[in-house]
Amino acid sequence: MRRKQFIGRLLFVIAGAFAGYSFLPALWEVLGLADVRWLNTTLTNLLLGAIILYLLSLLLLPPLARFLGKKEKQILAMNPTKLLFGSLFLLIGLLLANVIAIPLYRINISLINTFLPILLMVVLGYLGFRLGTTQMDDWRKLFSKRRSDNNVENLIYDRKPDDNFHKYKILDTSVIIDGRIHELVKTGFVEGVLLVPVFVVHELQLISDSADSLKRARGRRGLDILNEMKDDPEVKIENYDGDFDDLTEVDSKLIKLAKLIDGIVVTNDYNLNKVSEFQNVPVLNINQLANALKPAVLPGEAMTVTVVKAGTERQQGVAYLEDGTMVVVEDGQYYLNKEIQVVITSALQTAAGRMIFAKPLHAQHGITEHASKK
Repeated sequence: MRRKQFIGRLLFVIAGAFAGYSFLPALWEVLGLADVRWLNTTLTNLLLGAIILYLLSLLLLPPLARFLGKKEKQILAMNPTKLLFGSLFLLIGLLLANVIAIPLYRINISLINTFLPILLMVVLGYLGFRLGTTQMDDWRKLFSKRRSDNNVENLIYDRKPDDNFHKYKILDTSVIIDGRIHELVKTGFVEGVLLVPVFVVHELQLISDSADSLKRARGRRGLDILNEMKDDPEVKIENYDGDFDDLTEVDSKLIKLAKLIDGIVVTNDYNLNKVSEFQNVPVLNINQLANALKPAVLPGEAMTVTVVKAGTERQQGVAYLEDGTMVVVEDGQYYLNKEIQVVITSALQTAAGRMIFAKPLHAQHGITEHASKK
């Protein structure tokens, strides 16, 4: 940090010396001090300009460093194609500014022949960069399109195959701990590159260091899954080292990163899912996918379950299927820790998952037997 501050102040001093050499003689003429020999000299102008800019650096350097740091993170997170087109149009803007500034160099006024060309280069260079990055798809289509009388070939070049494709799938903490993303990627149903931001890894580390044994186990499971995916040659996974210092919540950072790199947030967090949809950020919810792939169950079907705990109403019991689906068994408290056959009475599908309601095939016999044992 100190080295960066030293370099920044050194640049300010050099710029101040150049500005003093260029502009202070004109200022002394305006103020009527051009005849003061000790003041209007090359050395004095250089020193005064350097001192003035050095004092300004004490005030301007911290906010300028923060601004440049944010811009650097945005550029590093930018799509390489956008960066290429932005750089190309930046050079075009600078070239155009130099062409326009040629007549200005011939005017013997230091303010016009020095300041205006610099201002032109800054303005046109910025406009060129913005034009190249914001209109990337149109420029790419213009450069890549080929003239052909073949209608099929024209269709191939006119369409945008990446309109519905997002290269980066950004993983959040919950989906890493869940672990199903590893197997899902290996099946080939998820294309592109898995992106794991450093702030997600940091949150996993905090969870794995928690005093709560359950949280600690979940955090370590998440780190183990990350290492497994990294060592798996079938999984394309990359790290993202950037961070957003102006945001504190991991969910907000994920959404902002997805907007910057045109990625998709992969999660099984219901709240993050809804916030992403509200902010028009594409999201893949593993739970929604699992619910969509679950076989439908119909009333009247029979299945075998093990009642593991008591329910909340009407002496209900609760069982679970292998995929984690909850089965509420009527009068299930009489069959705790027993494997019984049940018949499905109804099923409820919600955004958070599926719930099945059932009753024992031989409910009356079980109740009578339980009563006789008592």
